[in-house]
Formats: sequence, C-alpha cells, structure tokens
Amino acid sequence: MGEVITMDLKDYIGIRLDFPKEGISFKDITPLIQNHEAYQQTVKELIYPFKDNGITKVVCADARGFIFGGPAALELGAGLVIARKPNKLPYVAMSETYDLEYGHNTLEIPTDALSEQDRVLIVDDLLATGGSAKALTNMIHRSGATLVGYSFVVELTGLKGRDILDKVPVISLIEYEF
Repeated sequence: MGEVITMDLKDYIGIRLDFPKEGISFKDITPLIQNHEAYQQTVKELIYPFKDNGITKVVCADARGFIFGGPAALELGAGLVIARKPNKLPYVAMSETYDLEYGHNTLEIPTDALSEQDRVLIVDDLLATGGSAKALTNMIHRSGATLVGYSFVVELTGLKGRDILDKVPVISLIEYEF
C-alpha cells in the first residue's frame, strides 16, 4: 500500500447533527473513504500496532466494519471473517445478541470460521457502547481462538465502550466525547 501520508484523519470525518434522530451527532466516515490517501492511511494505522503479532484472522461486523476489515486483512496477510446480521449466512453459525442504546441486535459468524490456532484482530469503524465488539469477542472465545486486540477508526469515549472489552490492546484512531 506504499508509504503512509501523514494527515489528520479527523479532518475527513463528517459530523451530521441530528442524524439519525434529534440529539445525535453522527460521525460520518464517508468523506474519509472517498479520499484515497485518507483511506489508505486509516488502514495502515489500524493494523500498525498489530503487524508483528501473527494475526491469522481479522473479524469485522456487518456492515461498515467490512470497509476497514477487508483491507486490514489483506495488509496483514490474514483471512477475513465477516460477522453478519441474522439470516444472512446460508449455513449454521455462532450467534451473539447484544444491547444497543435503542434495542438489541444479533451478529452471526460461520462456526468453522475460527479455530484454536487463530490469532484474531477485531476491526470496526466505531467503538461506542462496545456491544458489537463484545459480541464478536464472545464468539471468538467460544471458537477457542486467541483475541490479540481491537482496532477502531472512531471511538466515542464518553460511552465507555472499551470498559467492557477484554484486557488486550484497544486502538482508536479518532476520538470524540460523544
């Protein structure tokens, strides 16, 4: 992917007030991924702390996690495990339900996607309450694989999502209170 071009990635996050509902300040990654240099730097920074950790699989959540998980897996020379929403996988899957601020959601992964030999990095666009990352963590543990760390593009620090995650490295490139 070439050399990393130094830029402030926060300049490429759009702030959309009152979306998807009043009082929410939505952090929009669209401007970031539309800029080749910013997107490239983001992927490099997401994987840099883990590049020598023997990662064999990157796990990412439906759907924005796929945007960063795929390139991260390629850059690490690892496989990609996509966690889908219910009824999107045509075969038996492990599933985990987690709470959202406004309800709950479920993620599923193929039961044979991970093994005890795998060293796993979770990559996602956003760490908020930590629910989806914790759901992925629980499935990784059930598979017998080793979770090496978490890497997020944006973290909403005021929601304290990292507090419920495993005590492995948690990287976030851009931080906002909310």
